[in-house]
Amino acid sequence: QVQLVESGGGLAQAGGSLRLSCAASGRTFSLYAMGWFRQAPGKEREFLAAISGSGGSTDYADSVKGRFTISRDNTKNTVFLQMNSLIPVDTAVYYCAASRIYRGRYYSGDYWGQGTQVTVSS
Repeated sequence: QVQLVESGGGLAQAGGSLRLSCAASGRTFSLYAMGWFRQAPGKEREFLAAISGSGGSTDYADSVKGRFTISRDNTKNTVFLQMNSLIPVDTAVYYCAASRIYRGRYYSGDYWGQGTQVTVSS
């Protein structure tokens, strides 16, 4: 089982940047594809980005492509989401997820973190 803890959320102004981190427990982090999702109030959870276990493959939702970048450091059991050019509609709770299977933009997580709030003011 994998335990995930997100951090780095907070308040940002429109046009600003935030970097989210997700720390994973366990010794087999590189075997897991990782993903980032978000959920805004009253809306369904939305896929944002996924990265393969080696980091060699990534995929993004169209809504964030070119603005968000997913990366990972397997030596630190951590996955990141760099968010640039933030806009108010990016306001949501952001979750990281882990799965043994990488499916690109069809990624679905088997293990989930508790989420971190991101609020973007106009």
